[in-house]
Amino acid sequence: QVQLAESGGGLVQAGGSLRLSCAAFGRTLSRYGMGWFRQAPGKEREFVAAITWSGGNTYYADSVKGRFTISRDIARNTVFLQMNSLKPEDTAVYYCGAGSILGYAVVAEYDYWGQGTQVTVSS
Repeated sequence: QVQLAESGGGLVQAGGSLRLSCAAFGRTLSRYGMGWFRQAPGKEREFVAAITWSGGNTYYADSVKGRFTISRDIARNTVFLQMNSLKPEDTAVYYCGAGSILGYAVVAEYDYWGQGTQVTVSS
């Protein structure tokens, strides 16, 4: 079992920055990929970014490339999402997941999810 807990969401003006954290508890994450997804009201959960726990390879949705950076701290068992140049369309609940890195952009490939953290970007 893996438990995930997100934090760092909040309200920010367009152009601002936020840093989300996802702390993992339980079994080792060395076999997992870690991903960030987001879900806006009335929309499906969509892929944002992913990272391989072991090698640190990163993957991004086109909509966030160049603005968001995913990273991990192995010693702290924590994954981060640095979000810069935020736009109103980035407003959503952001979820952290652990699953197969082979399907890093697919919701169904993730075995564990956090409770989510709200990010609101005002114009």
